[in-house]
Amino acid sequence: MAILLDSAIIQEAQTVQTWGWVKGITTNPTILSKSDLSPRATLQQLATLSLGELYYQLTATDFEEMVKEGRKAYELIGEKTVLKVPATPVGFQVVAHLAPQIPCAVTAIYSPTQAAVAKEAGAKYAIAYVNRATRFLGDGIALVRSMADLLKGSSTEILAASIKSPEEAAATLLAGAHHLTLPFAILQALTVHDLSEKAVAEFAQNSHASIQ
Repeated sequence: MAILLDSAIIQEAQTVQTWGWVKGITTNPTILSKSDLSPRATLQQLATLSLGELYYQLTATDFEEMVKEGRKAYELIGEKTVLKVPATPVGFQVVAHLAPQIPCAVTAIYSPTQAAVAKEAGAKYAIAYVNRATRFLGDGIALVRSMADLLKGSSTEILAASIKSPEEAAATLLAGAHHLTLPFAILQALTVHDLSEKAVAEFAQNSHASIQ
């Protein structure tokens, strides 16, 4: 399992790098637009900060331009590149073409059959928008569970996105997701629990028993 940062804010990437347990960074056009830097400069900096993979989403809409954009992204980012390719007919075609050379993730999956096609196209990841699927389809966790059933035993793994709480993150993993990408605030929230804070306060009362 890997937990990733869903952000293009350089300061957030710098912070999570120091934590040591956030293993990659995902972006999309909306996220990149929030950076103070150009998309190219942002991706270059993020590539130096990410402890693992860096995801770039294609914005072109026809096959030739998508392939061209994907190769340019790989030239810019290097070995950390994962291309996010929308779950559309042409998107699956692009994945089948590029996946042998560049790792690809099919993004915005809203049906188990799209996950199955992503697998057959050679995608490394199938990305489910969990909370958004709940809002539009009724049950994003059920979508992840169905995807997990279909992808079981394959090399295509589920990356869960659009997660709005630690509880939803846990439910997504229990449903069969392999990885999570989360905004900075949710990453912070994963580490906090009131009872943990209470226990630490109790331990502090007995600090005289330490080896310091």
